[in-house]
Amino acid sequence: MTNATRFLGTATVLVAAATFAKGASGPDGERWWSHVAVLADDKLEGRNTGGEGHRKAALYVAGQFQKLGLEPAGTAGYLQPVMFKSKQIDEARSSLVLVSKNGEEPLTLGDDAIIGSRIDPAPALEADLVFAGYGLANSEAGHDDFQGLDVRGKLVVCLMGAPASIAGSLAAHMQSGGERGDLLRKLGAAGIVMIPNPKNMDIPWARSSLARFMPSMGLVDPMMDDTRGLLLGVTVNPARAEKLFAGSGHAFLEILQAAQAGKPLPRFALGKRLKATVAVKRAQLESQNVVAILPGSDPELKGEYVVMSAHLDHLGIGEPIKGDAIYNGAMDNASGVAALLDVAAILKESGARPRRSILFLAVTGEEKGLLGSRFFADAPTVDRKAIVADVNVDMFLPLYPLKRLTIYGLGESDLGDQVAAVATELGVAPDPDPEPKRNIFIRSDQYSFIRRGIPSIALKVGFASGSPEAAVQKRWLTERYHAPSDDLKQPVDKPAAGAFDVLVAKLLERVANGAERPHWKDSSFFKRFAE
Repeated sequence: MTNATRFLGTATVLVAAATFAKGASGPDGERWWSHVAVLADDKLEGRNTGGEGHRKAALYVAGQFQKLGLEPAGTAGYLQPVMFKSKQIDEARSSLVLVSKNGEEPLTLGDDAIIGSRIDPAPALEADLVFAGYGLANSEAGHDDFQGLDVRGKLVVCLMGAPASIAGSLAAHMQSGGERGDLLRKLGAAGIVMIPNPKNMDIPWARSSLARFMPSMGLVDPMMDDTRGLLLGVTVNPARAEKLFAGSGHAFLEILQAAQAGKPLPRFALGKRLKATVAVKRAQLESQNVVAILPGSDPELKGEYVVMSAHLDHLGIGEPIKGDAIYNGAMDNASGVAALLDVAAILKESGARPRRSILFLAVTGEEKGLLGSRFFADAPTVDRKAIVADVNVDMFLPLYPLKRLTIYGLGESDLGDQVAAVATELGVAPDPDPEPKRNIFIRSDQYSFIRRGIPSIALKVGFASGSPEAAVQKRWLTERYHAPSDDLKQPVDKPAAGAFDVLVAKLLERVANGAERPHWKDSSFFKRFAE
């Protein structure tokens, strides 16, 4: 591939933007990066939900909205305060023990397994372990991992993921906290023990297990807790998972081989019990969503809203890696909030007068389980029925030139068709989710809007399978995702970010000017939420 071909996508966007921006500073990514530099600075201490660094970040975003002349749309100016309850496992006073006919085998917290705190754990619990495949059931998918199993009062052990036979979006939805929580409550299960599939892990266990030292959070409203009623959640290191299967007549390796081959997973009692003692540190705190509106120009349509969302929070200060304890979250997701601010500026500078209003939303608590967007979608500061679409930007990773655009939800609504059309006009190839097993479609804030029936998509700089860009993406996830190294020192492609922002601005304007609201396709599973 020649250099001219390699940079064609980004160059085409730059040329198109020259007309679109009308005096804007240009899509060179410098303005975008200036926002990243503020939001990912060590002074903001990783923008942990409810922390002082997050509050400063929220005020910065609100100040930028004000400078642009956007209308405040929070409940306190540009801010929408959100109340959280915080939970942190006290490992020194907690334990997990496998109990079998051969006696007791303590599990080492951190090495063998971790106790999750998103499920509010019971102080003490001892329950039988039952392996239930992927732990999923859905009549529409024709799949039921619980057929013939009695899991009432027991802990469901399952392999994370879903059968390849189930369509990506439906599989992702089935694995969401809300769907799984509803299913486990219906079956009367005591809780869940999840084992990651090593082939699908974004982060090595040694690093991902460090997250257990950070508090998890839930919304104060108990009806917004997808895990209510469950008593224990545990994640087991796949490298140590054979401990659960020993003596059961099955091996964890057998389970992995069946999953890799696309074969049905067995379902069986493990012949063991798990005894848990859990101590929890609790607190309540406030964090902030930040909301602003670019008003529409049409007397009839200006009361409808096209949302652009991005999460403001990251992980805060955690366990040090190579001596660095600040998890800055430059790409996750200072980059997305910076894109939101840059897109707002591009639209203002272009003189755009969209018919519908465009609502810019920086949400808190994404890393804690999509909580800020859940709160906004359930209690929006505008009429929920007037929200016509959500375009979400989370960790869009401008690490190489913008030649391809990954569109999560591409085939679910005509919103995906509109993104594809804009991308094509700008010489960028539109692509569907290249890695559906990672469940991206339900792992960021667009899903909060989807659950409310609102057509939604998420966008990232794309790559072709097997390409050098794919290798760069994979290396970034392994080395920097949820690590202190996601900081301002990493290499990024600023022109790709600038071009991405122009594309998103053109998309928002197109949707806002459309004769009709976006709608789910008849073939989409998610259409039911709008009915």
